[in-house]
Amino acid sequence: MQTVGVIGGGQLARMMQPAAIALGINLAVFAESEGSSAHGAVTKVGDYTDLAQLREFAKDVDVITFDHEHVPTELLRQLEAEGVNVRPGPAALIHAQNKLVMRKKLAELGLPQPNWAEITSPQELEQFIGIHGPKIVVKTPIGGYDGKGVRVVSSAAEVSDWLENLESFGGSLLAEQKVDFLSEAAQLIARRPSGEAKTWPLVQTIQSGGVCSEVIAPYPSLSLSEPAADITHSIANGLGVTGVMAVEMFVLADGSLLVNELAMRPHNSGHFSIEGSNTSQFEQHLRAVLDLPLGDTGMRGGFAVMVNLLGVDDKNSFYEHYPTAMARYPSVSFHLYQKTARLGRKMGHLTVLGSNHEELLETGRKARSLIYGEA
Repeated sequence: MQTVGVIGGGQLARMMQPAAIALGINLAVFAESEGSSAHGAVTKVGDYTDLAQLREFAKDVDVITFDHEHVPTELLRQLEAEGVNVRPGPAALIHAQNKLVMRKKLAELGLPQPNWAEITSPQELEQFIGIHGPKIVVKTPIGGYDGKGVRVVSSAAEVSDWLENLESFGGSLLAEQKVDFLSEAAQLIARRPSGEAKTWPLVQTIQSGGVCSEVIAPYPSLSLSEPAADITHSIANGLGVTGVMAVEMFVLADGSLLVNELAMRPHNSGHFSIEGSNTSQFEQHLRAVLDLPLGDTGMRGGFAVMVNLLGVDDKNSFYEHYPTAMARYPSVSFHLYQKTARLGRKMGHLTVLGSNHEELLETGRKARSLIYGEA
């Protein structure tokens, strides 16, 4: 029986557990702290930035993969040099860790993306604003996620604190054109070392405060399916990805697509696949990192809608209301991550299946409102 080692004890590692059990795979989780969301599979608690601890964890697993993308690539390169199977490998993972590295690689591959520039001074930023403003997006190349490390600005003064501490972000910032988009979308793909790759249907993502709030699968306009899949295959092959990757995109009014960001692991936009797909992203990720044949990614029905549950306060009152929602909406699938409550924290998600995505979205939102104590 093979063992997959997952670094990070969050909800993604937690949702790999049922898939691992079904496939007869051992799952071992290296968590950052006690009481993590994936506590049922935790075999080690420690510091994933410590090479000695990573080596110790790697001894008992057949392959290492990730719940998050924060493990320093220099440590992963050392593990690879010592014969450890790291999937995705550091050469691919760096494109999800560093947005500037990603932008440069996408340009090399000739893929569509917003206008962008590497910024090392206020003067360079003002010049970019002059060309692409009046408002542009500035991102820290490393360390940002869920809206963190992202600012919409109209002057260099609005990121003066970042410009004064460039060494904290690898020496530069990323400036991007503020895209006037129709909607946002995400395309998930799984790829195994032998080269086999499969995509799920393109999905529409609805953001709130920089965090994914809702997902509609498949994207209601099927005309985008082929170009989105082509872009995603090009990235997966061009970067040598192993495992699941999500490509977040902007959909423009003319139907064209621009690549926004990458995630090299199971992704929030793919949670619908647990109930909605023949093979979930979590099962497929395990198959891919072990180089097992990939499963079918077709939908089980017409549509699947996923709504995220975010913490409404710093108390565990969040969990008090979900039995009421379960009783009122028995067709909804509930996923709760057993996290300590915090305002805005991802605490769980709901999934609804059916033939009318607008009705499904309304149902999901009503169930979420009950859980929030709003109705």
